[in-house]
Amino acid sequence: MTHRYERLTPHVFIMHAEHETDRPILAAISGERRTLLMDAGNSPAHAELFRAELAKHGIPLPDMMVLTHWHWDHTFGMSAWNGIPAAAHAETGRAMAVLKGLDGSDACLDELVRKEIISDSSAADIRKEYGGQRSGIRIIQPDLLFQDRIELDLGGVVCEMVHMGGDHSADSCYLHVREDKVLFLGDALGPSVYGGPRRYTSGSFLRLLAGAYAYGADWYVESHGLPMSGPEFRRDLEAWEQLARIARETGPDRERIIREMKAFLKTEELPGDLMQGVGYFLEGFKSR
Repeated sequence: MTHRYERLTPHVFIMHAEHETDRPILAAISGERRTLLMDAGNSPAHAELFRAELAKHGIPLPDMMVLTHWHWDHTFGMSAWNGIPAAAHAETGRAMAVLKGLDGSDACLDELVRKEIISDSSAADIRKEYGGQRSGIRIIQPDLLFQDRIELDLGGVVCEMVHMGGDHSADSCYLHVREDKVLFLGDALGPSVYGGPRRYTSGSFLRLLAGAYAYGADWYVESHGLPMSGPEFRRDLEAWEQLARIARETGPDRERIIREMKAFLKTEELPGDLMQGVGYFLEGFKSR
């Protein structure tokens, strides 16, 4: 597995996402007084790689962390960070409390899948990430819970966590590094992944997108993608924004949605990812 790291801005250093076992981006934001960790990693092994790289570059180790949402790939590495305090949305704390006592056994993972707390693909990734060490999974509860937003002054750089919600996870938050104009989106713009078929609701998606654009960030960072400049981010999301608008206006009319998207893109066939997206938005209508 190839590990990639990058100093994105003067205060922000990241470990890129790795897709083999669903490892999201990790970030260290360093101020004059403190270093903030964004997300804990999907395992202690994932966390230790980032810790070692920070030390290699002379970056002070984090003394606090924030969690963008509760999903396993963002939180299961918490035990590797020596008990540093963690801030998270109140719903993140409630969701993680449900996982208390998780022993990593096949029976336990199968039960979580049966209850639709996690998905088959998540269970498979957990097995692959941890191998024979699943008995060492420890669920750590966040220390500081907030409802709407929280600001953390690291010294010369302020980080703001804002609760956004959305289809992917009700507790999803954005993290804005104010001075560096970096917006970490977590997985908020993704479809739902637990509790049934993957789905989008058009209103929620458009609200999240408008909220992201409102920051006017220089860098937009989704947890399982590549960092994008503001113009790149808008170009990348343009077709998806239009798909959400068409779905909102037309309702669950599959053929009309496809026809209007083809007209918008001036193409005879929709790309595969957008065809999949049509299905997600149609599922969103069923969940209302």
